[in-house]
Amino acid sequence: MLVDSVPVPRAETAPAPRKRRAVRSVGLLAAVAVLLLVAVASIAVGAKELSAAQVWHGLFHDSGTYADVVVDERISRTVLGLLVGAALGLSGAVLQALTRNPLADPGLLGLNAGASAAVVTAISFFGVTSLSGYVWFAFCGAAAVGALVWFLGGSRGATPVRLALAGTAVSAALYGYLQAVMILDDAALARMRFWTVGSLSSATDETIRQVLPFLVAGTLVAFVLARPLNAVAMGDDTAKALGANLNRTRALSMLAATVLCGAATAACGPIVFVGLMVPHVVRSFTGPDLRWIMPYAAILSPVLLLGSDVVGRVVARPSEVQVGIVTAIIGGPVFIFLVRRRRTAQL
Repeated sequence: MLVDSVPVPRAETAPAPRKRRAVRSVGLLAAVAVLLLVAVASIAVGAKELSAAQVWHGLFHDSGTYADVVVDERISRTVLGLLVGAALGLSGAVLQALTRNPLADPGLLGLNAGASAAVVTAISFFGVTSLSGYVWFAFCGAAAVGALVWFLGGSRGATPVRLALAGTAVSAALYGYLQAVMILDDAALARMRFWTVGSLSSATDETIRQVLPFLVAGTLVAFVLARPLNAVAMGDDTAKALGANLNRTRALSMLAATVLCGAATAACGPIVFVGLMVPHVVRSFTGPDLRWIMPYAAILSPVLLLGSDVVGRVVARPSEVQVGIVTAIIGGPVFIFLVRRRRTAQL
């Protein structure tokens, strides 16, 4: 396991050069432009082919035609993709800083496993069948596991290593429980099969309304933590010398990551690699400062998620490939490349 290896922000004796700030700002604007293009593509392109005129009519009229209904569904799907993508990117950035592990993602602390275990419990033992029911069980499962990992990791004495080990152990136990229930309950297996691959296809206005407050709250906490997490990334002793409150920063970081990942997983199922890849790649050109990593991650993660969703809708027309499968196909080779590059750099 790669721990204590997140690049450490260097103390600067003077403000960052204006030129570097300008380049980062221009890059951020370019990322926003790319996001807008991908969002437009997400509305205009899908498994069902629509003309530009039909898409335009669906955006600005409500006559109830088939094309209008399809466009309305795509709008909800796109909005949810924007929110979930940003949440996964931010939670990944927070967890990578918290654990000092550049290859960490929300799954490292067991949050995905907690949400999945809660959903299979809801289906198998409580007979929950609607997405609105899954949302709350998944969110509560992720929150409960986040609290458990924090406790097992030492609470106030938690360290990056302890948190990562606790998360790995809890994930293993929960996935064992998940597989056991699904094997013994055919109904749970049938209903979970679709949810566990991760998908935006079930997006509705109601789902967005349910998860939006949590995503907004988690996003605000994450951005507030950018400066304290920069200090924590320098090491405990340095962080204390700089006046950072380690226990409070770690507790709030766990809270932010849990809320963001829990709400995103509740809405779409566990979508892998987005929270891993984007913050890691962003760090290569923004540097280790989370005040830049977080905005970039919040913008580029939806680009990856929505782009993957569009690809999944196009490659298997008139059916579609779920976005969780597409991100896994993309993320696997990228993850291998990142690990090999790190090993080469360390030789």
